[in-house]
Amino acid sequence: MKGRSIQKRLLLAVVISQVLLALGLTCAGVLYTRRRVMASLDESLRAHATSIAALVRFPEDGSKRLLFDQSLAPKSIDGVHSDVYRVSARALGMVGQSPGWPQDFPTSCKLQNGFFSVAFRGVPYRVLCLAEVPMLDREEDQPTYALDVFYAAPNWTLRSEERAAGLYIALASLLLMSGTTALAWWGIRRSLLPLQHLADQASRISALNWEFHNPPEVELTDELRPLTTAMKTMLQRLEKSFSQQREFLGNAAHELKTPVAILKSTLQRLIQKPRSSAEYETGILQALEDMDRLEKLLHSMLRLARAEQWANGRLKRNLSTIDIASTCEAAIERLRTVAEKNGNEVQFTCERHIALPADPEDLETVWANLLENAIRYSPRESRIGVHVGLNGNDHAKVVVEDHGEGISQSDLHRIFERFHRADASRARDTGQFGLGLAISRALVEAYGGNIRAESELGRGTRMIVELPLSPE
Repeated sequence: MKGRSIQKRLLLAVVISQVLLALGLTCAGVLYTRRRVMASLDESLRAHATSIAALVRFPEDGSKRLLFDQSLAPKSIDGVHSDVYRVSARALGMVGQSPGWPQDFPTSCKLQNGFFSVAFRGVPYRVLCLAEVPMLDREEDQPTYALDVFYAAPNWTLRSEERAAGLYIALASLLLMSGTTALAWWGIRRSLLPLQHLADQASRISALNWEFHNPPEVELTDELRPLTTAMKTMLQRLEKSFSQQREFLGNAAHELKTPVAILKSTLQRLIQKPRSSAEYETGILQALEDMDRLEKLLHSMLRLARAEQWANGRLKRNLSTIDIASTCEAAIERLRTVAEKNGNEVQFTCERHIALPADPEDLETVWANLLENAIRYSPRESRIGVHVGLNGNDHAKVVVEDHGEGISQSDLHRIFERFHRADASRARDTGQFGLGLAISRALVEAYGGNIRAESELGRGTRMIVELPLSPE
């Protein structure tokens, strides 16, 4: 796919906006010029028409006819084409007209005051009709006549001034557009430089170098500050994830190394010299025990990987609705022998039966892991509580509580990490790998829930699990 340049798109947007602005200014300038010139032309027409009406007078002999003194007519408004005019009295007819009056000139005047435009023989004219204009020359013994004046002047001047104004405004807009486009290109290029510097800094990030330094100009750019904050947060999470992966690989290799080394040592002893059938049987049984430990570790690692894949949405499952209380009872029954052996009593309470879509084996695994930890770290003859209830109207809440020695605050936030043990030597003696709580967290998060621990040294630990009643 062909890439898109932000700089080019911004510059194109600026150019388009400048072109539209130039067109708007040109049109506005032409319309304003036309309006002003038209107003000036109309004033000249009115003045000339009034002057023509003033040239009509009565003769000195006292007759009732009217005279028109054409020699005093004003000069034409346009310097190229002559004005045309015609004066008439309604009672007497035509009184006077311009020299060479064309008989086919359109005189569509409705005997009312008003301006209009016409074209005659390819020449545009602006026309004024003045109706019922009183005569200035009044005699006491003469009747009063109302004059109708038709006056038309070519408006070439209007057209030429419109074109000149449009040309000047267009040239000025083009010059301004060129300057603003160059300024915009410089400003856009300069404004995008922090992005380039940010990309240069980001390109230096690798699995061996997680340091990210914001360029000074990026720190001063308000629009880039949320991006740099998000990048820093993302890098911190990635660094933590890489560290966890490296730690997981190291811990996994260490956990696998012990049973493999023991198994290898056992088999080497068997082949060093001839042995009896009983010795071979004892050695093979010991090797099988080591294989069981190795198999259990691999099974836990595989279950953790599948739970995390499901939590991340890479696995799809069809779930049926089950009762949480029944899964808790099944987990308690599974570990009842271990609890009795340690002298512990598991007390189960349930506020109400709560149903939600889940795999019963997954939830039994979560409760069994929590119970196993509670039994392991509880003193003999102590009580362990398992409580099922609701947290609001949309979440189920399961609490597993013991009265053991508790967990220090320095270890409390790490107990859900893979291969973490608060007491490594004690855990190894009991055959544990430090994956139980990590598996429990992955399964709970896969169902859209959350798990947390509350503990106080010398008073015990509470593991709290919240699961949504409807899948997220």
